[in-house]
Amino acid sequence: MKDLRLLKIIGLGMLMLILSACKAPPDDPPAEGAFKADIQLDWVPEPEFGGYYAARDSGLFSQEHLEVHLKPGGPGVPTLQLIESGQVTFGITTADNILIARDRGADLVALFALYQTFPAGIMVHAERGLHGLEDVFKEGTLAMEPGTPTFKFLEKRFGFHHIHVVPYTNNLSPFLHDPQLAQQCYVTAEPIAARRAGASPFVFPISDAGYNPYSGILVTKREVLIKHKDEVRRLIRAIKAGWTAYLKDPTSANQAMHQLNPTMDEATFEASSKIQAPLIVGSPGTPIGQMTLERWQTLSGQLVELGLIQPSDPQSAFEPSE
Repeated sequence: MKDLRLLKIIGLGMLMLILSACKAPPDDPPAEGAFKADIQLDWVPEPEFGGYYAARDSGLFSQEHLEVHLKPGGPGVPTLQLIESGQVTFGITTADNILIARDRGADLVALFALYQTFPAGIMVHAERGLHGLEDVFKEGTLAMEPGTPTFKFLEKRFGFHHIHVVPYTNNLSPFLHDPQLAQQCYVTAEPIAARRAGASPFVFPISDAGYNPYSGILVTKREVLIKHKDEVRRLIRAIKAGWTAYLKDPTSANQAMHQLNPTMDEATFEASSKIQAPLIVGSPGTPIGQMTLERWQTLSGQLVELGLIQPSDPQSAFEPSE
């Protein structure tokens, strides 16, 4: 549900023009003989990429003898296709997208998973007094992008027989003007915007319903991992250090991202940073970025039940953490 972003609400066309027109600061100082790599973000600079910008601006990539270029994304950016075609070396996506792409023949491998808890949810008006996610599907209107794995999971789990389903329009206005409308959201984005617009949003996390794919995953082609095993190891080490620094103090990286993404104000950067932290940290003692075979197997089984992939062993879909 990566299509759930605050900036879609407030002028993506203008934003993309700004991103393409402005000259961003160099991503990483060139170093002679350094391993050069692009990381294609699946959205514009915002807190979910904070650790990458922290690693860039604090020299953590350079310390690992890496020259890394962070490429901002946006709506419709085909991250996995860019990786498969070799136009970029690495990219950010979700676990379900990786398994679906692998089912279609792409030899992709996940390297690092930022969100231990899926940050997607269904946002409703608190005044409705709904007690659980199942209540959303008893009446009213639901705005969602059709055909996504999350959409199919909710349809199978709860049924859409008693609600009116409409396409998600990337616009907060329908939610603000219809007290019976629920919509998809990213917990770090739309609820903040709705609250600042005067609404009283309440969010039911999708993960509470049992659908909890890893999100914010760094992915590459297996041939890259095989050919550049040591470089990838150093890259992951720098990314982990960057996220550790960002979680401790996101101020500097937020300021850098705000310069690239001025449509998100500084207060929203700060609020989003705080909201996402527990989704990243996970349970006590969980190393940042960790993935387990059990989680991948659960997701794979769910996608098989939804008819989105054929049964297969997901063990080769990810690289175990060191």
